[in-house]
Amino acid sequence: MELPFKIDLTGKTAVVTGGGGVLCAYFSKALAACGARVAVVDLRLEAAVKVADEITADGGTALAVSANVLQKDSLIAAYEKIHSAFGPCDILLNGAGGNNPKGTTSKEYYEDGDIDREDIISFFDLDPESVGFVFNLNFLGTLLPTQVFARDMFNRNAVIVNVSSMNAFRPLTKIPAYSGAKAAVSNFTQWLAVHFSKVGVRVNAIAPGFFITAQNKSLLLNPDGSYTARSNKILAHTPMNKFGKPEDLIGTLLWLCDNGASGFVNGVVVPVDGGFAAYSGV
Repeated sequence: MELPFKIDLTGKTAVVTGGGGVLCAYFSKALAACGARVAVVDLRLEAAVKVADEITADGGTALAVSANVLQKDSLIAAYEKIHSAFGPCDILLNGAGGNNPKGTTSKEYYEDGDIDREDIISFFDLDPESVGFVFNLNFLGTLLPTQVFARDMFNRNAVIVNVSSMNAFRPLTKIPAYSGAKAAVSNFTQWLAVHFSKVGVRVNAIAPGFFITAQNKSLLLNPDGSYTARSNKILAHTPMNKFGKPEDLIGTLLWLCDNGASGFVNGVVVPVDGGFAAYSGV
């Protein structure tokens, strides 16, 4: 793949959770292109295999591993497989996450009478289990892999990169569970950066703005490929007036992973959002 610049990750092992997804597949390929041995970890083994095969075909080194980031036993099994093949982890990229339709309201604003409507999901209809799943997938799905893989990262100039979201800075309408979960990821990133500051592990996060992925495609694009009303609202509040592309995140990732470039950067959440957070709407 074409990189904005290269860093030297030769001899380092990178573990990418959610590695079969659109954005994290790019992250995995970029790290491999810089010389890292990449463990592509995903709940869906077939998705991880696809990414690992593409890395290998491009001359890189990769291993596909299936794991559930909400089950510690599953993560420990993945750790053992990765450690046996590649050695200890140097770069942990916590990319697993997502939303659930049952944790999403149908409307942006509550109006009188919505509580009695059966054709919508109002705030009062949000399913506690689905809300809990979304929160756990994003927050515990970051915390648990860190517990498993960070044990042998100390005093080796290791790096942890979490994936937050612009929702953590400014919650979006309709998705309270996801917004709250990503806010927790950002807060945890800062907490962990302080907690690990004495043992040589830097912890930072990337907060992507709006990117079209498999998960949100139906919300942002109509069947004919045109933008939905929600997309038009997003673009109207994005000064660069476009959605991001996965490759737009790679420069930030490589910068955060390079101790020579960002060795004194710790506990930050970097927005990559086309100016969305900076724009007041006026």
